[in-house]
Amino acid sequence: MPDLQAEVIRRGLVASISGVTIWRWLAEDALKPWTHRSWIFPRAPDFEPKAARVLDLYAGEFEGHALTPDEFVVSADEKTSIQARVRRHPTVAANAHHPMLVEHEYERGGALAYLAAWDVHRAKLFGRLEPTTGIAPFGRLVSQVMAEEPYRSARRVFWVLDNGSSHRGDACVQRLQEAYSNLVPVHLPIHASWLNQVEIYFSILQRKVLTPADAPSLDGLAANILAFQAHYQTLAKPFEWKFTRADLAGLLRRLASQDQPQLPGAA
Repeated sequence: MPDLQAEVIRRGLVASISGVTIWRWLAEDALKPWTHRSWIFPRAPDFEPKAARVLDLYAGEFEGHALTPDEFVVSADEKTSIQARVRRHPTVAANAHHPMLVEHEYERGGALAYLAAWDVHRAKLFGRLEPTTGIAPFGRLVSQVMAEEPYRSARRVFWVLDNGSSHRGDACVQRLQEAYSNLVPVHLPIHASWLNQVEIYFSILQRKVLTPADAPSLDGLAANILAFQAHYQTLAKPFEWKFTRADLAGLLRRLASQDQPQLPGAA
C-alpha cells in the first residue's frame, strides 16, 4: 500500500491520500493488483466443434442422439512425475500450538506416473501407477478398463482424451480401435485439458494426498495414492458438470470481442 500511495501522488492523481484509504478502495472493488492468473487463449480453429462434442457427451448425447444404456463416457489422462520426497526429519503433526511442520530438506526417492480413467456418468474410477508415461503404459490403462464389464461388451465406449504424446492424433485412434472395436476416441482441442473431467479428480488427489509432498519412500507414495483411490471410489458421485455447449459458445463470443495481444513473431 505505501508503494501505491507514493505512485498515485507522484502521478498527480491526488494531492494526498492514506494507504488505508487505498486499501479500502481496493477491498470495496474486489481489486487485487498484486495477483495474476495464467491462461491460454484458445487459438485452434476447430476449438468449438471439438470441445462441443465432448460437452455433448457429458450431457448424454453424441452427434445429436441420446446415448443408450450400453454406451459409456470415460475421461482419461496422466499425472506425471509425482515425486517421493523423503523428508530429512519426520513430519510433525499439527496441534493446538502450531500447524503441521514439514521439514524443508528432503531426499529424492524417485517419481511415479499416475494414469487414471473416470467413468463420467457412473462415477467409476480406474487408476494405475507406472514408472513413466507413454503409449505402452496408457495402453495398459485402456486394457484395465476395457477388460471389465460393462465396457467389454458395451455398444460404444467414448474415451475423452487430450493431446498428450501418449494418446495423440490419428495414430492413437487407429491403435485403440484396432484393439477394441467398440472404443471411440474423442480428442479435445489443443489447450482444453480444463474440459477433461478426470482433471477434477487429479486436483482432489493433489489437495488431499500430495500436498504437502511428503512420502516415506516410493513404495509408500504408491500405497498412499492407491489407498486414496480405493477410498474415493467408495464415496464417488458424478461431478456436477454445468458448463454446456451454450456456455462454450458464449465464452468464445466474449473472447472474440476482446482485443487479442500480438504474439511474438506474429504478422
